[in-house]
Amino acid sequence: MEPSRTGFHNEPMKNLVIVESPHKAKTIEKFLGPDYKVMSSAGHIRDLQKRGMSVDTAGDFSPIYEIPSDKKELVKQLKAATKAADTVWLASDEDREGEAIAWHLAEVLGLDPKTTRRIVFHEITKPAILYALEHPRHIDLNLVNAQQARRVLDRIVGFELSPVLWKKIKPALSAGRVQSVDLRLICEREKEIKDFVPAPFYSVDAVMATPDGATFKARHPHRLENEEKAREFLKRCEGDFKISEISVKTVKRKPSPPLTTPALQKDANRKLGFSVTTTMRVAQKLYEEGLITYMRTDSTNLSEIALKDIAKVITSEFGKEYLETRRYHIVSKGAQEAHEAIRPTYMDRVTIKGTAQEQKLYTLIRNRTLASQMSEAVLEKTNIDISKDGDVMFKATGEMMKFDGFLRVLGVSEPKGDDESDNGLLPPLKEGMDLTAREIHATERFTQAPPRYDDGSLVDKMKELGIGRPATYASIIQTIQDRGYVTVGDKEGTPREYNRLTLRNGKITSKTLTEKTGSTKGKFVPTDTGLVVNEFLTQYFPDILDYNFTANMEEKFDDIAQGTLPWQKEMADFYKDFHPEIERVDALRMENKVGERVLGTEPGTGKRVSAKIGRFGPVVQIGEASDDEKPRFASIPEGQSINTITLEEALKLFDLPRTLGELDGKPVTASIGKFGPYVHYEKTFVSIPKEKSPHTITLDEAVELINAKREAEANRVIKTYDELPGVEVLNGRYGPYIALHKPGLRKAINYKIPKDTDPHSLTADDVKALMESQDAAPKAPRRAPRKK
Repeated sequence: MEPSRTGFHNEPMKNLVIVESPHKAKTIEKFLGPDYKVMSSAGHIRDLQKRGMSVDTAGDFSPIYEIPSDKKELVKQLKAATKAADTVWLASDEDREGEAIAWHLAEVLGLDPKTTRRIVFHEITKPAILYALEHPRHIDLNLVNAQQARRVLDRIVGFELSPVLWKKIKPALSAGRVQSVDLRLICEREKEIKDFVPAPFYSVDAVMATPDGATFKARHPHRLENEEKAREFLKRCEGDFKISEISVKTVKRKPSPPLTTPALQKDANRKLGFSVTTTMRVAQKLYEEGLITYMRTDSTNLSEIALKDIAKVITSEFGKEYLETRRYHIVSKGAQEAHEAIRPTYMDRVTIKGTAQEQKLYTLIRNRTLASQMSEAVLEKTNIDISKDGDVMFKATGEMMKFDGFLRVLGVSEPKGDDESDNGLLPPLKEGMDLTAREIHATERFTQAPPRYDDGSLVDKMKELGIGRPATYASIIQTIQDRGYVTVGDKEGTPREYNRLTLRNGKITSKTLTEKTGSTKGKFVPTDTGLVVNEFLTQYFPDILDYNFTANMEEKFDDIAQGTLPWQKEMADFYKDFHPEIERVDALRMENKVGERVLGTEPGTGKRVSAKIGRFGPVVQIGEASDDEKPRFASIPEGQSINTITLEEALKLFDLPRTLGELDGKPVTASIGKFGPYVHYEKTFVSIPKEKSPHTITLDEAVELINAKREAEANRVIKTYDELPGVEVLNGRYGPYIALHKPGLRKAINYKIPKDTDPHSLTADDVKALMESQDAAPKAPRRAPRKK
């Protein structure tokens, strides 16, 4: 039965299976025979109304749902298919969100949730799908209620709190129950870093040589307070050393358990450089292709069938001595919905087809799964004490691999930190052996501020505090970035000088070196807006921003999912305390805007100069609204902050726009706008690169930028056609494409050009045929983003 232009033919069918994603529908349909039709709901088909709170706060806190306009045609098709089917199977994902999707489908399609067949599976394989069909259950209304409770609570907080931010800080801001707590974590860490004062010290490392000339590294076990102490120590190091003690012990290393969602996110971030959002997007694709098990789970459990398959692969690839079967168990509360860890569905599949990201993530998952069932690694660790005149002056360590075990798959990890005394393989050594120091370095170091969070460490912290659940981590982290409260840093750091003393051939020399400190690359950095919002929320709504409150709510959601807590009463109890606080703070009169910082006065006029969050971001303001003249404003550029900008720096911003000179008799200016520093010439605007400033850029540099943009725009158009007005073949960011510009449309309609087609050879007829074929192709329904 094929879809018609208006819906589905009302032809009888035996079985209709409804899943969440179109891609998953295609994969599952391959496993089922002609008696089954598989359709997709493209995520939620119903959600809270967009207008208003859409929660009955005056009554029983029931949510008010609506079918979005972009889902109405799909719902019409699903209803027609439901009527034509003998049996309907709801096969959305197995977590609370998936259960809610199934319930909404049952409600909208007129299915009885108590009798409708609900099936779940942890992997998209034929055996798993057939097993699910043989073991259907009913919709679990407790799981549905847990999802409804989360959705309602988040809507109440966001709907009532956001307008307070609009009034007290600036329009268009928003607050979220969990996202705001995540923002607090990042802001508090930033304050710790800002308040941290690095303390210098000296660490001492030596290159030791045996009588036959073999060398190895050693380190003095204690920090030295200052340069004076370091010089004193180096003087004591003149002359020969002796190995006073060698101790050897066997060390065993166990593999980590199979991957849960947080562990996958952390591993992919650390080893592959993937953000949490990228990891979950790629994992979703692997799951829908039937390559891995469900990617949202707190469980480390592996099924007995999986354990047998893993054992078979390990023994065949590496040998029986590498196999050590382990059974892991769920340890975290709230993980009752998860059945298995994340693993490949077929362990004998070493490689897969797909994008580079998909291949890398699959390999990571497979290796971690194999390693969890492999033998411990056995290492022989050697510790050496090196003495002079009876005092232990240096220590050295080395490891020798006796049996690689699970490291055969994962590889030997690099030594942690900067411990230069960890040598790996040591030369032959024995107690009492005389040693000479080839050279000894006393290097100035500095105590380190707490590190900024990255994707992996932030997920770790959220898990530790009980904030969110595996299914929500990615959306929480993405939301605070989308709102402009947090950015991912890209700064290399600032130079810092340090001293190095070297003892060589009985002589101490000193050298000043430079290192980078304070790098933000790949780390979360709060924006000025994020800092101000966090400061306001933590001051006026401490209960909402409290870590324990957020964790306790997660536990209550778990209790609701277990059927032990009535969700609507819980919402009523929360609102009874929350709403009066909203009214109290909203009524407060504040002397200044939240986050506003007075810098001083403008020379000559005496007008007040302040830094604050403006309508379009951080700004400097000269004057006040009550003055006879209107206040003047200047945007604060990236790299400066309302918390650190000085009066001198603020006044300098009003030197812009700055006239650089003329090009062909027309002025060239430099300024800062909403999207950063730029050069302006006639109708051309060109961004100024980060390494240059609008305050210092020269006319020659600006002309070079203008010419480069002109050249790029000249090369952008590949072909146009007189017989096809409004049609262009263009060079785009991702390659050539066809653009159709229609009167009245702000954006062009774009069409793909096949990869094996030379865009320069396209005739008007070719272009017309490509456009018509793509217009006629059925549009797959967009999968709505899951609301967590």
